[in-house]
Amino acid sequence: MSENATHHVVMLPWSAFGHLIPFFQLSIDIAKSGIHVSFISTPKNIQRLPKPPSDLSHLLHLVEIPFPSSLDSSHLSGGEATVDIPFDKIQYLKLAWDQMQNPVKEFVSKLQPNWIICDFHAHWAVEIAQELHVKLMYYSVYSASTIVFFGPPGRMRAPTSPEVLTSPREWVNFPSSVAFQRNEAIAFYQSSYIENVTGLRDIDRVASVIDGANALSFRSCYETEGEYLNLYQELIEKPVIPIVCFGWAPQKEILAHKSIGGGSLFHSGWGSIIETLMFGHTLVVLPFVVDQPLNAKALVDKGLAIEVKRNNEDGSFSRDDIAKCLREAMVLEEGEKLRIKTREIAKVVGDLKLHHDYMEAFVKFLRT
Repeated sequence: MSENATHHVVMLPWSAFGHLIPFFQLSIDIAKSGIHVSFISTPKNIQRLPKPPSDLSHLLHLVEIPFPSSLDSSHLSGGEATVDIPFDKIQYLKLAWDQMQNPVKEFVSKLQPNWIICDFHAHWAVEIAQELHVKLMYYSVYSASTIVFFGPPGRMRAPTSPEVLTSPREWVNFPSSVAFQRNEAIAFYQSSYIENVTGLRDIDRVASVIDGANALSFRSCYETEGEYLNLYQELIEKPVIPIVCFGWAPQKEILAHKSIGGGSLFHSGWGSIIETLMFGHTLVVLPFVVDQPLNAKALVDKGLAIEVKRNNEDGSFSRDDIAKCLREAMVLEEGEKLRIKTREIAKVVGDLKLHHDYMEAFVKFLRT
């Protein structure tokens, strides 16, 4: 414990519960190792988090920093997370976080932590870390295959049209079909490659964080994404550390229940993928936004999922297509290979010792 007394980590998650919860779970695991953790978010987000273990109260600190009083909050309607706000207004939530730079800097300056572990939105954390001589880590709640698709920061910023996003990337030196369909590429390009009210593109935010980080960590493992993790470390020439943290506890209880028939139809979000694979359920994926289409392609490549067929132009699909995929995944003979493979990967993804080993290696990296 004396070795850890001078170690302190500040966590800066994006205000979406698919980000807050993984950052919160990672904070608990770091605190269990004896390292102090300050988890920063807004008051409403902090209040909606699960209660942390009482025996970690001296190590895990939930820090409420409200949006500045000068903020024009009319577009947020009192909301502090994406769940509270219409999709087209989320850009104003990013604007609100940009105005948190000074309060966060003041907090970090007083605390003088060893590390800031931040999400994609906090591009200004790079400046804070450099000015205050604090190490910075980007924690990706997205899959390694998704981040590899966009490449290192320079290439990440480069696409000039949606069409560029519809083909597997030339820097991927192994077989991969990870790419967007045309309709998916158009939607992603409009949301991430076009400047919004903050004066930035979303892709520039994540590129700036990765560019300025001392290291990257992924909610993944070598057993499922080893080729992507190794390739990204080569591409960015920085430490890339897998850590396969758990996510939503209620969802895991549902997935573990004996009444689940062995299959799961879902949007192919990375957190849900991890949790579904833990219990060996066959995956039928119907992706919608952001990283989901890329995750779906990576799973199909590995023989771990069936993707519901969509029209390439408008993204439409039919109930017959869904029914066909579910039958194949759960009962038909042609789906047996998939069912065997998902049962095998469950032994890896659900291996608690493996989780412990990854976390132990991650904490060792933080200390040294």
